Amino acid sequence: MTTLSRRRFIRIAVGGAAVAALAGLPAARASVPLSRWKGVVLGAEAEMVLPAAEAGRLIALTLAEVGRLERIFSLYRGDSALIRLNRQGVLESPPIELVELLARAQAVSAASGGAFDVTVQPLWEAYAAHFSRAAADPAGPPRAVIEAALARVNWRAVEVDPARIRFAKPGMAVTLNGIAQGYITDRVAERFRAEGFDNILLGLGETRALGAHPDGRPWQVAAGDGEGAIPLVEGAIAVSAADGTPFAPDAAANHLFDPRSGNPAGTYAWIGVEAPTATEADAWSTAFSLMPLDSIRAALPGTAIRRVRLRAQGRAATITF
Repeated sequence: MTTLSRRRFIRIAVGGAAVAALAGLPAARASVPLSRWKGVVLGAEAEMVLPAAEAGRLIALTLAEVGRLERIFSLYRGDSALIRLNRQGVLESPPIELVELLARAQAVSAASGGAFDVTVQPLWEAYAAHFSRAAADPAGPPRAVIEAALARVNWRAVEVDPARIRFAKPGMAVTLNGIAQGYITDRVAERFRAEGFDNILLGLGETRALGAHPDGRPWQVAAGDGEGAIPLVEGAIAVSAADGTPFAPDAAANHLFDPRSGNPAGTYAWIGVEAPTATEADAWSTAFSLMPLDSIRAALPGTAIRRVRLRAQGRAATITF
């Protein structure tokens, strides 16, 4: 199974006093000395900005929780619950976190008219196999190959129950790359908050702020190349970009597949979603990448989304609504 990860674009730009502290400048410039940790979560770059005095313990807590959840959601680990589900087509007594996440994914699938669909892994595998060949057609796989993969894509064909998860069609496979990073970010944030911590910024694939910067200012999140910093207080931001993982330098094919047509996304160059949780922001940034603007507007009232920023291909302006 292909395990190449999509590239994540969101970056933390702590700014001002925090940058001074992290750069080793006089700590007195910041009200609370901060530490920055960097690592990898589900194959994506990750980082956190933490109170320096508790950084070691919080990093250990994070790595333990991330490791536990990666054993459930990862397409990189041969022993993960997700790998076993994809291999067998059924998983008895699944981890409750997998049940919960698939149920939340299905809710977004229904609300987005099927634009969000975790069963697009067969499309990913078809494109990855095509572009692994020498002199691959930059237009992508033949239509017959895409149609064969689409026959195994359907979020409604995943039966989710606490006792068992089952694929109703043979050959199906799930990828959680469009939602699991957000979910893991939220779970770590919940662990921190349960221990009484606030004023922390997490970027474990997606970005979640607990409170504001220790100085009382909003956190500043640099959301992508060419995009300005986004202020964030107590909430989450997720970003999807069409060129996040191109399959070849000269190909338009990318990692965001439309589960209805089998074609890669191409309407927007960049789209960012701000929401109370990273799980919701993550899933909806993926869905919106595959939806026309009028459908995005129509979907918003049924969500907790606070703001959507997007930039269409060929347009320098960012639209906020």
